[in-house]
Amino acid sequence: MTESFRLRVREVVRETPDACSVVFDSPGFDYRPGQFLTLRIPSDRCGSVARCYSLSSSPHTDTFPQVTVKRTVDGYGSNWICDSVTAGDELESLPPAGIFTPSSLDENLLLFAAGSGITPVMSIVKSALASGGGRVVLVYANRDERSVIFARELTELAGRHPARLVVHHWLESVQGLPTAAALAELARPHAAYEAFVCGPAPYMTAVRSALSTLDVPRGRVHVERFKSLGANPFEKAVPVAASSRTASVKVTLDGTEHRFDWPAETKLLDLLLARGLDAPYSCREGACSACSCRLVSGEVKMLNNDVLEEEDLADGIRLACQSLPVTDEVEISYE
Repeated sequence: MTESFRLRVREVVRETPDACSVVFDSPGFDYRPGQFLTLRIPSDRCGSVARCYSLSSSPHTDTFPQVTVKRTVDGYGSNWICDSVTAGDELESLPPAGIFTPSSLDENLLLFAAGSGITPVMSIVKSALASGGGRVVLVYANRDERSVIFARELTELAGRHPARLVVHHWLESVQGLPTAAALAELARPHAAYEAFVCGPAPYMTAVRSALSTLDVPRGRVHVERFKSLGANPFEKAVPVAASSRTASVKVTLDGTEHRFDWPAETKLLDLLLARGLDAPYSCREGACSACSCRLVSGEVKMLNNDVLEEEDLADGIRLACQSLPVTDEVEISYE
């Protein structure tokens, strides 16, 4: 399994009454704008649980990495972090993961965020302004003024980059819930931009509908979804099971081809980890897309999928942590 490491908390910053940023001492890892960390949260019921939190810091502007966490009703991890974590504490983490990141910071970017969905988007905003050359348009929805995370920082960034950054704040207390029609009008002048969307499901649905009416290609719309994890990726990988049927799989990872026998009851990720490959993953239950790979040939069956949409599946994207072989020969690529 991918090795976990410990992060020392440098400080905790209260962003809003129900959100805080946890700043860590420099850990020596690299990450890309929009990625997340999976943290181990102590539990008096089962020892620990795992939760994914986006990095709101930028690898291009911030010395110290940070995640930003918003308290949710009955949210075990978010409430524990907001109530209990202080400077000097240590948290166990998996390496940064996630594909919610621009392929080029020089692209013109159209960013949609709602509530704590601003967390990975903020990392992208800061990175694009510091190291890219394109324009950035942000549509940020919140319940009211008090709930706007990074309000001052966004104002300062817009002031420093008036020709490149435009921020549209949408407040439910003033404008009501954002509709697809209203979002489409905000997005219309920027429909050719690369789009990134993160927030509660109803907001993301409205944004996707808005972009669809503007004929924005599916391949230029990137969506980030998270849900609480049931499994614990900090636990050891499940041993490769014996099977009455075995397929053959060819995997290209980091430019190297590998061939393995693939027992029919063993998930692809478990097989790769057991064979010593450093395959990417985080949640291990089909909820975060960190283990996404491309099916080049053959067919697999996914046991669970909470993140990939029909367009992704049509493009050959599969979740390694949920994939079992269907055909006798399968080819997978992480390139």
